[in-house]
Amino acid sequence: MDDYARLLARHRTAIERYILYRIPNRADAEDVYQEVSTAGFLKFSQLRSREQFKPWMLAIARSRCADYFRRGNGPELSIEELPESRLSLRGRTEFPLVEETMDALTDRDREILDLCFWQELPQSDIAARLGIPLGTVKSRLHTAKERFRQHYPLREKGTTMTKLPKKLPPYTITPSEHPPFPVKWEECMGWLIVPKPGQALQWGMYDYPDRTRSEWTECRVVGQAEVHGLRGAEIAAVQHDAQNSYGTGSLDGVERRFVVQLTDTHCRYLAESHMEDGVRKCFTFLDGEAFLDNWGFGPDNCGTLTDQRPRGTIRRTGDTVTTATTKETMDIVGRYSVTIGNKQYDTVCLMDVESYENAVATEQYLDNDGRTILWRRFNRHDWQDQNWLERLPDNDRLTINGETYVHWYDCITDYIL
Repeated sequence: MDDYARLLARHRTAIERYILYRIPNRADAEDVYQEVSTAGFLKFSQLRSREQFKPWMLAIARSRCADYFRRGNGPELSIEELPESRLSLRGRTEFPLVEETMDALTDRDREILDLCFWQELPQSDIAARLGIPLGTVKSRLHTAKERFRQHYPLREKGTTMTKLPKKLPPYTITPSEHPPFPVKWEECMGWLIVPKPGQALQWGMYDYPDRTRSEWTECRVVGQAEVHGLRGAEIAAVQHDAQNSYGTGSLDGVERRFVVQLTDTHCRYLAESHMEDGVRKCFTFLDGEAFLDNWGFGPDNCGTLTDQRPRGTIRRTGDTVTTATTKETMDIVGRYSVTIGNKQYDTVCLMDVESYENAVATEQYLDNDGRTILWRRFNRHDWQDQNWLERLPDNDRLTINGETYVHWYDCITDYIL
């Protein structure tokens, strides 16, 4: 079985990562991996093509994970159930995006969609009610659904409007005498949207020192998706006026799709895709560094904790910050009153050091609902081989573990408008 050992060694990381996604308890996940590797060894002679080894082993892993939960080890992690269809009765009554899309259609299209999806009539009954042949019902329904898809969830480039101001209003951040409060933080790391049905937002990026909006993004949860057997929320995001400065990955006018899983304890990315040079590029959590370098957060890419409270891993006094470890760290460092324009918010500062990338730190001011009021990014003085002290001499500074970090840009969302 030398072939089996060689193939297992090549794909072991992907198999282990898959099991860890399904079973968060590491000890149990290791036991299940042993079951999977043993089962693969015993059944290896049944594998017809060595090229199919990885999906074949993942199928065994999926079966063994299901056995694990059937043995009474608790429910498998999943986000709350999403509607089976964008055109569901629940969607029509709860999600304004669906209503807006229906309003954009012709009376003819709205009529047949209403009969089919909201009145839930069989196509034969629709034909009788409208006095048209059954074949015509099928043709009209197909056309109406296509037009619905074209309008939902994002408008065509060039017609989308934003409420985000072109200039970031002046703001102040004042330390509070009160202790920081814990928050349930369910937003997607870096994209500020909560991966739940009906959620939508716009967020803008503002460069310093002139506080001018350099790009803005609209995000919407558009349904549900499954990645390697794991269910998550599918999110569509389009960046406008974006430039790929310093390799940030911004793609102007190109729609990205994410699949994000929200559990009781974590929020994590399962997949990302976008069009580039006419080719759709897709990455999942099993694709190693190609995925993890951009979308992986937390140990073994478990994601970001939704339960955020001060843990003492980051300590901050004024503009001086120290971390308890040299690895990526996230912690609440204090309570602050944030005033933007004429609005005041009671917030805690969730600080992140190097989760995005080495030499990057962020401040994220969250309200009691765990929503972002203000997000600030800082680069270490030599990030991307640039001299940020010279490049942005008037911007705010932080000293983190003895190194100087320079404020680069801020983000706000239409949640605060």
